[in-house]
Formats: sequence, structure tokens, C-alpha cells
Amino acid sequence: MGSLTENVSVARLSADSICLNRGNASVDGSPLVPPIAQSTTFQRTGVGSDPQHQYSRVSNPSVTTLEQTLGALEDAPPAVCFGTGLAAETALFLSILRAGDHVVCGRGVYGGTTRLLQQLLSDLDISTTFVDSTNLEEIRSSIRPNTELLFIETPANPTLALTDIQACARIASDHGVILAVDNTFLTPILQRPLDHGADISVYSTTKFIDGHSVALGGSLVSKHTQLLERVRFIRKCTGAIQSPFNGWLTTNGVKTLPLRIRAQSASAEQIAQRLSEISGISRVFHPSLAEGNAAAIANRQHLDGHGAVVSFEIEGGYEAACTFVESLRLCTLVEHVGSVETLITHPASMTHADVPPAQRESAGITDGLLRLSVGLEPTHELLNDIEHALALASQSPCPQTEEAVHA
Repeated sequence: MGSLTENVSVARLSADSICLNRGNASVDGSPLVPPIAQSTTFQRTGVGSDPQHQYSRVSNPSVTTLEQTLGALEDAPPAVCFGTGLAAETALFLSILRAGDHVVCGRGVYGGTTRLLQQLLSDLDISTTFVDSTNLEEIRSSIRPNTELLFIETPANPTLALTDIQACARIASDHGVILAVDNTFLTPILQRPLDHGADISVYSTTKFIDGHSVALGGSLVSKHTQLLERVRFIRKCTGAIQSPFNGWLTTNGVKTLPLRIRAQSASAEQIAQRLSEISGISRVFHPSLAEGNAAAIANRQHLDGHGAVVSFEIEGGYEAACTFVESLRLCTLVEHVGSVETLITHPASMTHADVPPAQRESAGITDGLLRLSVGLEPTHELLNDIEHALALASQSPCPQTEEAVHA
């Protein structure tokens, strides 16, 4: 009889196992939780030696552990981690784009991404065309000879519109364009963009990956090693690496990511369904409510759930939205998603305040739109809180004026 290893095939590790066990040293007596390498620099054995880590602006053991985990979750080489999600996007843009280049970007992306493209990269002679990324013909017709990057977010932020990654990958490939997908809302547990042809997965690890609102961070994941090397060089030049402590916190947060996001996603689906039945709500957005082609995309791209974010438009516009959020007891008003606590955001005055009003409207971000990031509280208690706040909003609108949204 042969040994156990000779007779049992080894399957690819599940995402759950990768989150829990990546980085654990198989040495007798090694700590279960890897220690923080809170050092700016690392000793050399002699002149000319070349240790793996030399200076923490370039690499650090605590950050490397997280990079290995995030890369493994998408069957890719180690990710490249940054101090924030926007730092990751900045490095991506600087790695790919030069003066005179053009970007096609979905309208439904994080407001900070729009600001970065419109107000900073435009000064470097990099132009951007914003499109409805659910409209493949609009994407195709917007690509120019100098287009180098197609950037999308799906589900979109904050309308949760769904974009077909495979179709976008075909368009990008046909035109020699790089496709980057912001996958912050779903994480690799619920969606793996690289499996659908994307070149790069983009994350704000500050959100669901950390999950506890304690550590800023961002990452880029790709199977293109040359691109990763270029991104690491940009990070070295700009000093945008994640701090060792935040890398350590995020590595520990990611251990519970599969459990957290699946439970939050299931709760969000129940809340979205109930919101669609309540008077006072004009529109509800969640992939579980998608129909037709959007439903087909969700079923093809999403794994084990459709995400913890629900957006909805309250009747009465800004004033009703103001009263609603101030009447909530369990849901906290913040500019954030992805925590174990349930959070609510008013995108027009918060995350997308820097986006021009006309562009916000074209992306479906009205003054009455609210974004709910469902946490781990009991679903029935969250629904009671929401319905109580809705009743108050319908009776007594906030005295503030809509002008405050555009200040």
C-alpha cells in the first residue's frame, strides 16, 4: 500500500482555508498568528548581501503575508498592497498611462476614482471618457487609438448596476486595452474578476477585506508578472506601501472574511426584498433583485451571494433622506462600507460630493439615494430600525435645504 500522499489527489485550497492558514510557518514552535514586523529596516549579513526585505518602504514581512493571501485567493502571484485603495489606483494609473493616453471608465465607480481621473490625471494630459459600463456598445464606441485602460466597478458604486466582465474583457482584448475591475464590494470570496478575463482586480482592503474599520489599505491582484513588477516599482518610488501594522491587522481581519461576507450578503438580500415592498421607497438596488440580462450576469459572476451593500432611493429627496438617516438607531451614518456594523451613506453629499451634479445624475446618484452596508446585526432588528426611520421621515422632513448637498 502506498503512502497517503500517493493515493489522495490534492485539490486546490478553498478560499476559506487560504484566508485562515496563509502565512502560517510550518516550523515547530512557530506562533499561530504571525508577529508584526514593526521595523523600518532590516539587517544585512555583509556587504553585497541581498535579503528578501531591506527597507519597509519597499517590502515588509507583515505586508508580504497579506499579499500572499490576497494573491492566492485569485490563483495569482502575491498581490501588491498599498496604504489605501486610492493609492493602489494611483499606482495602477501611473504604471499604465502616459501623457496623451486615454481611459474609458464606468460612471458607476467610487467618487474618489472619478476625482483622481478628472482633477489630477487630466493635468498630466491623460483624458477620460465616462460611460455606462452596462452598455457594451457605448464602451466599444468610446475606445480610441490612444486608449490604454478600461476601468469598471461591478457591482457599481453606489447603484449596484452589474457589468459583464467577460464581455468587457473581449472588447479590451480586441483593442489591446488593459481591463481593471474594482472588486471592493464583493471581494474574491463572492467574485473573482481574473477568472472572467480581467487583467487586474482592484481592492480597497479598508472595506470588507479588513472588515472591522481599523486598517486603511488597498491592493492590486494580477496574473501578469511584468505589470506587477512595474506596480511594485511605482510603489517603491512613491512610498505608498501599506504600513506593517495595518498589513498585520488586515491579515487577521481576512481570516473571517468568508464567514462575514456570506452572512452579510444573505442579510442584505432579505433587507433588499423587504425594502422593495415598503411604501416610501421608490427604487431598491441589489443584485438579488436583478432581472433579465443583469440577473444572468449576477448568476454567472457571483459566488455564494451578491454582496452586503443595498442602495435605495427614498421618496422626498434630500430632506427625507436627511430625516431618515438621523432617525436610525442601529445604522451609523459614515462614509464607509464593509464593516461588521451596519453603516449608511448619503452618496450625493459624501462619497460622490466631488462628482459634478450632472454626472452624478447620469450615474443614477440622486439626492434621495442612500447606500446601506449591512453588518452582522440580526436582520429583523435592522428591518425594524429601517421601517421606524422611514415612518418618521414621511412625517417630519429635515429642515435643511437641498443646497447643502451641493456645497
